[in-house]
Amino acid sequence: MDLSPRNDEVAPPPPRRRGKRWPAIAVIVLVLAGGGVLVTQFLSNAIDYYCNVDELGSKDGCEEGRRLRVQGSVEEGSIALDGNATTFLIAYGGRELTVRYEGDPGGVFQDCIPVVVHGRLGGDGVFLGDRVEVKHSNEYEAQNSDRIEEAQGACSLQA
Repeated sequence: MDLSPRNDEVAPPPPRRRGKRWPAIAVIVLVLAGGGVLVTQFLSNAIDYYCNVDELGSKDGCEEGRRLRVQGSVEEGSIALDGNATTFLIAYGGRELTVRYEGDPGGVFQDCIPVVVHGRLGGDGVFLGDRVEVKHSNEYEAQNSDRIEEAQGACSLQA
């Protein structure tokens, strides 16, 4: 029996190419950075800051050009149709804001009702709304009756 080591010629592993990894790493870094930018932009555009009418221009996040949700009460007698748009005033905390909403808010929208309008504040001080929320659940009314009373101000709800 022969116990001597075999001399099979096994090819050594090929030498590593160190310069070829950098392009792959660069591509991965660029993809991750691009994904991070997309996610950040998506999330910042998806957030609507909540502001009362009296906080516009004074509270951080409640400035012109930013997407907002503005809460106030529709001023009595302020609802007007302007072509396909509806214009009205909302008030809260002693300040008023003109709202221009493309279309008819519909539903239970009327004078003296608290609303939350989604949109952007234009440079001319007019709020350009694209969504109007007018109905609060009973749970919201029970937990936030003071807000509803303050938003209604001098108006009385009409049946």
